[in-house]
Amino acid sequence: MEIASGNPVSGQSGGFAAAGRPSSDGALIGSDFETFLKMLTAQMKHQDPLNPVDSTQFATQLATFSSVEQQVRTNELLTALGAQMGALSVSQLSGWVGMTARAEMPVHFDGEPVTISTRDVGLADRAELVVRNREGKEIQRLPVETGRQELEWAGVSASGAPLPAGVYHLTVESYAADELTSTDAVYVHARIVEARNEDGLPILVMDSGQEVESGDIVGLRQAQ
Repeated sequence: MEIASGNPVSGQSGGFAAAGRPSSDGALIGSDFETFLKMLTAQMKHQDPLNPVDSTQFATQLATFSSVEQQVRTNELLTALGAQMGALSVSQLSGWVGMTARAEMPVHFDGEPVTISTRDVGLADRAELVVRNREGKEIQRLPVETGRQELEWAGVSASGAPLPAGVYHLTVESYAADELTSTDAVYVHARIVEARNEDGLPILVMDSGQEVESGDIVGLRQAQ
């Protein structure tokens, strides 16, 4: 199904750098622990023999420092593990490059029809595809069938002239007895051209320039 026209409405992987940190941080913790022991020994050596420090205070200080040391080491291990997992995810997602993905994302219109999918929203007797520009202004409203379907948005005006190239946001408004029941974003179909790790998150780059987190992809298929 192709929607051809309508009435315009007026109005570097971050993981490998992080993986080198534990050694320096661990050396710092070791140095601090030696300093702490020296200070603790000096405190015990120079304490007032008539008013000695309770041994439980020494035990508390040791336990506190040990707890902090353990927490730092745990954080280092988690950081290194996260870096490895991120690199692994990108390696796995590299197999998606070249495939067509389906996800909620804006449409980057360049004059060519864009394949989209709508949702099944239940009881609705009519539906309209609403097109807004980057600024959120409504520029087009087109009738579509209710229910889940795949169709093409041609990106042309009522006169048949292509809309200006740019970013558009498409939603479907569903009505029952002329009352609006839901407004749902459409799924846009685009080909994946790159997979990369960005701040620990696996990101997929589409041929139109959109960047989508891998968890936001709801469907994959071989590109035609």
